[in-house]
This record gives sequence, C-alpha cells and structure tokens, in this order.
Amino acid sequence: MTFENNYFAEQYIQETGIEWPLLIDENRDVYRAYGMLQAGFWDIWGPSTWVAYLKELIKGRKLKGSTGDINQRGGDVLISPDGKIKLYHVGTGPADRPDARKILKIIKNNRISSH
Repeated sequence: MTFENNYFAEQYIQETGIEWPLLIDENRDVYRAYGMLQAGFWDIWGPSTWVAYLKELIKGRKLKGSTGDINQRGGDVLISPDGKIKLYHVGTGPADRPDARKILKIIKNNRISSH
C-alpha cells in the first residue's frame, strides 16, 4: 500500500518488481484505520534510522531522497486471500520492519500466494 499518486506507485512497482496488487490510499483512510498515523521527529530521525542508512551505504547502495510525506508512519499488514490478518506491524520509524523470514514463514504456513 502507498499514499503516493499513480505515477510514483508505478515507479515503485517497476523498481521492486512486485507481483501483487498495490493499493493506492491517497486519502490515507487505510493508514488511519490501522493506526499508522504521523511519526514524530525522533521516530524518523532517531539512531535506528541512521544505523539503517549507514548499513545501506556500507553495502554500496545509494540513498534516495523522499518524494512524499516523510512523516507518514509506515507498517506492514499481511492479509490472507480469505481476508484474515496474518501479520500486523506498525513501524516506529523508517528502519522498523518485521523480519523477512517471519513474513515468509507466515506466507508458507498459510499458503498465501501472489496469484
């Protein structure tokens, strides 16, 4: 899900190669419903963010500037095809994401597919 407009959402799809539908929530109704409200200054610019950026730089990755609202709190919600929430995580900052192995385990255990 993104709150960005169609142009930036399409760029994201092309950059990441995701194969599932991307919900565009420009009014941020879903963000509000899941409690993903505005993040505070220290949530966004605190030590965990700087550590995450440093790790990316060490890996040789170029940091990209934001095109949108950097104060929008992010998160992850994984919903099974039958509509049940299997993962619900409200991020405390840009670097706060659930472990990818945990997400993959949930997908495998619930036979969730991108098709």
